[in-house]
Amino acid sequence: MLEDLRMGHWHSTRDLLARTGDDWALRTARSQVIACVDLDAENVRAWRQEEPHHPDALMLWARTLTEGVLTAGRRGTVPYDVVERARRACGNASQAYPADPVPWVCQLALTALDTDPMNPHRPHHWGRTQDPMLPRGPWQLLDQVHARHPEGSREAFLRMYQCLHARRYGALDFACWANQVAPEGSPVLPLVLHAYAALARERLGNGQIGNTLGFWQDSQVVYYTERARDHWFRKLSDPEAAPLTDLNHLAYALSATGLSGAAEVFEAIGPYATPAPWEGLSIGGDWIHDFHTARRGALRRWR
Repeated sequence: MLEDLRMGHWHSTRDLLARTGDDWALRTARSQVIACVDLDAENVRAWRQEEPHHPDALMLWARTLTEGVLTAGRRGTVPYDVVERARRACGNASQAYPADPVPWVCQLALTALDTDPMNPHRPHHWGRTQDPMLPRGPWQLLDQVHARHPEGSREAFLRMYQCLHARRYGALDFACWANQVAPEGSPVLPLVLHAYAALARERLGNGQIGNTLGFWQDSQVVYYTERARDHWFRKLSDPEAAPLTDLNHLAYALSATGLSGAAEVFEAIGPYATPAPWEGLSIGGDWIHDFHTARRGALRRWR
């Protein structure tokens, strides 16, 4: 299907999304992959020209515009009108298919560019929640996703975290809260490990710590690593189908904390190391070597 998309054939994309139906987790994941492949949006644009009111075409249009804005944002400032164009596309998609959580996930993603509280894109991007200990943020958008995908949207919580991380306030608190409220087996549970890895990477980068050994021995970090292992990984019916970045974060955290269970996670990963978190936390600079060293050690102890 992706090869067809690269060749300008959008019909297989339409058929794939039709087969996906209302499996919201799968629809969210597949649409993101498709949008990343078609960043110039040429194929989705062609689909929209043929079927301008098709809900899936409108959703993918919102997806590709959102991914394009986020990619541009990583390189510099994005003009407000460009962000608004993507946001309008999200609104059109949600009107065409009100039950679909993906357009709301896209709106959440765009809030990572709304970082100035004195000049907010939207007031509700800086809203409060009932818990006064949690930071201001786009809680209304997260609620909209949750109303449509109550099982827990991994990407929605990740986008909320990225928004707060971009604002440099409250991201870790949010990730810890999400871990606490997520039910067993929820794909939201490993998010806190992404947050701790990001914090360790920042402290390494600014010289606060010379290595991460002490960081991963902190009782709070150990506690949340255990929760991700016991309440997420060990509840998976098919661990090899779990997101590789989540598995890699858990494998790193288990190895760094010295907790048991790393070998099983490495088995699920196989040879598929992801740069995060290994690259940002590598002291020697060879993150692939670090991955294989940790993997060999865990498997040796296991066997």
